[in-house]
Amino acid sequence: MRRADRLFQIVQHLRGGRLVTAQKLGTWLEVSERTIYRDIADLQSTGVPIDGEAGVGYMMREGFDLPPLMFTRDEIVALVAGARMVRAFGG
Repeated sequence: MRRADRLFQIVQHLRGGRLVTAQKLGTWLEVSERTIYRDIADLQSTGVPIDGEAGVGYMMREGFDLPPLMFTRDEIVALVAGARMVRAFGG
């Protein structure tokens, strides 16, 4: 799994409103606890409101939402064409 995908999955998982340990996140994402600690620190440094600490668990503060993705017209056309190709060829 790419790092960007893993960070997105961590944010999505923490939005559930429950305390989650790095060990559980690591098992779920198939990475080490140390990787989760680094990922959490990186997310926090970019302004994602994650509360908690190592050994106890983490959770997202209520009200956090990811900003919407903004695509150009050409990017939307490319995404639609790609989705149609995947569907046409058995995806």
